Amino acid sequence: MKVSDAVATRRSVRAFLDRPVPLETLRRILDEARMAPSGCNYQPWEAVVLAGPALKALQDTLLAAKPDDPQEYDWSAPGKEPKYRARLQAVGAAMYGAMQIDRADKAARADFTTSNLRSFGAPVLLLCHFPKFMKEAQWSDVGMWLQTIMLLLREEGLDTCPQEFMGTYGRTIKAHLGLSDDTLLFCGLAIGWRDETDPVNSFQRERVPLDEQVRFLGFD
Repeated sequence: MKVSDAVATRRSVRAFLDRPVPLETLRRILDEARMAPSGCNYQPWEAVVLAGPALKALQDTLLAAKPDDPQEYDWSAPGKEPKYRARLQAVGAAMYGAMQIDRADKAARADFTTSNLRSFGAPVLLLCHFPKFMKEAQWSDVGMWLQTIMLLLREEGLDTCPQEFMGTYGRTIKAHLGLSDDTLLFCGLAIGWRDETDPVNSFQRERVPLDEQVRFLGFD
């Protein structure tokens, strides 16, 4: 698979097949991803990768817990601005429309939100964390590391769903995993095989036109 194909076919998958992912595949991909860009070579990213009984135990803990209050970081702040709120609303409408869940069906929407805690049935969950003293530049490095992993997984025919949602249960997850409170639980990354038959994996995603986001200067 070409890199351009991996980029084009990567999407946040929210329905996975009940099919295991080989440990040797995960180890190889995570080993390759160590070469992701890293300012000053800090390599701030760290992770715990769960499957099988270890993943089930965490999920049971999360399902019995409540979100952090207050949360350790805010990933939803841009939604307060009209331009970005409109983008959020557009993808939400497309996703729930694909699943035929009406806006007024609060119970069905709540059930789908809860499925985040099960990582949408993915057989593997990577939990990304790093020391709290890391600043914005290092957060950027972590994002590039995660994107590298996602594209390498696509090359293998695997899919992912990055889950910032897991950050809302950061303290619960850290306690469960025995991580220090000096650590920030950044996100989860659900990993597995895409269920091609589920409509939640095929709705059209909108992206802003290139010229609305990028200017080119100095070219003939």
